[in-house]
Amino acid sequence: MTETNAFEPELTAFMLVKTQPAWLTMPPAERFARLRDDVEPTFRKHAADIRLRFYDVEFYATRVTDVWVWEARSHHAFQLLVEDLRETPFWDTYFEIVEILTGVENGYVKNYNEKALSAA
Repeated sequence: MTETNAFEPELTAFMLVKTQPAWLTMPPAERFARLRDDVEPTFRKHAADIRLRFYDVEFYATRVTDVWVWEARSHHAFQLLVEDLRETPFWDTYFEIVEILTGVENGYVKNYNEKALSAA
């Protein structure tokens, strides 16, 4: 059965972040509490239009510690999310936002009416 209101992202944003000392000096239990109290309400507010996946990269990189992959139904939905995140301690207190790379999955397929390439 197909979902009638399937999530179809218009764009994907790769948010490269680096943990800050304010984050790292907290015990892990407090970090999770801060995420729940300070950041999760923003995620819930935008849940209808935004999806998020977390990737830890501190094992392999030094410039960034995490990559947060956002999928958004629209550019405007992503802009609203970022505006709200900037009002939380997530932005520049707990994490430095090193770079945001936005893209459209298989944009060339739509632009040239071609079939998507696959490694499978």
